[in-house]
Amino acid sequence: MSVCSRDGISKRAKQYSNLKYSLALFDTLYLLILLFLFQFLGLSAGFSEALSKAGIPGYLLLPVYLALGMAGCSVLNFPVHFYSSFILEHRFCLSTQKIKDWFFDEFKGQLVSYFLALICFGVFYEVLRHYPRGWWFIISLFWILFSLVLARVTPVLLIPLFFKCTRISDEGLKQRVMQLADTMKVRVLDIFEVNLSSKTVKANAALAGLGSTKRVILADTLMNKYSQDEIMVILAHEFAHFRLRHLLKLIAMSSCATVVSFYLIFKTSAQVLSFFNMFSLGDIAALPVIIIYFILMGIILAPLQNLVSRRLEVQADLMAIRVTGLKGAFVSTMEKLASQNLADRSVHPLIKAYFFDHPPIDERIALAQALPQ
Repeated sequence: MSVCSRDGISKRAKQYSNLKYSLALFDTLYLLILLFLFQFLGLSAGFSEALSKAGIPGYLLLPVYLALGMAGCSVLNFPVHFYSSFILEHRFCLSTQKIKDWFFDEFKGQLVSYFLALICFGVFYEVLRHYPRGWWFIISLFWILFSLVLARVTPVLLIPLFFKCTRISDEGLKQRVMQLADTMKVRVLDIFEVNLSSKTVKANAALAGLGSTKRVILADTLMNKYSQDEIMVILAHEFAHFRLRHLLKLIAMSSCATVVSFYLIFKTSAQVLSFFNMFSLGDIAALPVIIIYFILMGIILAPLQNLVSRRLEVQADLMAIRVTGLKGAFVSTMEKLASQNLADRSVHPLIKAYFFDHPPIDERIALAQALPQ
């Protein structure tokens, strides 16, 4: 039987998911080991010193260090990343992307990541230099504000870098979406369709942006295979997040995690740096230590953040069904998404804790079916 056959979807979804979990764990541990060895063996200090001896001006040390460091890390991680994001997706018939397009997207993604990292770490070192005692609080505020700016510009700057976005031409659907938004008291400026089918067969929808950039984004893989009722219940779920102020709650949670992370670095970095025979967090050679901190904090906080997110998703599901009255459409949507995206429908609690910011599909269906007609 071909792996792309629609038979045995549950078995294929479990195989696909288990591989993704394993690769994600390996990727995280691999990156931690690389960063640790790069710091522990003195390679970071040697690299930084070599750049200085090469006559690179001080103001260019961070840009050059970061560019070469990210390039080296990408090369070392390429086999795992290529298998996870390209080979595996094609193996399970989830990707429609050609290899040259994949490489071009990777190049664009690396450029975006580089410039965002350069801004964040550039501000980090500048603030650290001028405010040696209170830097952790100032940097926390900057990173929080910067994340809000990113959320605002994502639908108008970042998404169009990777997908073609056009206003939907189905006036009937547009009118229904706008009526739903009005009913749920959510301000939507426009509705866009993205050509997700150019890269994947998976389906998705979102209410993206903040303020004047807020817009509905529908994947063409969703619009072509789902009824209007199913699309309505999906969007009602997205609108419910805004109506219930879930975005503000998630921003507050993320902000607290940011402040805690930087305060922890402030309080413990001296001891950690001494282990690596370093003396100053302001030394660019200590950058891997900062990244290690955030990876470890992400691992520690992931179960709590995912737990909170899953509870908010349940609230959004309940509101979507209550507002639209489309319980049957909700269940059929979940069934379709599980099949189309090869979702792991029922998972071990440990897997759910670390990998699921949404409840597993079977839990969402059971919740809907338990509601009165």
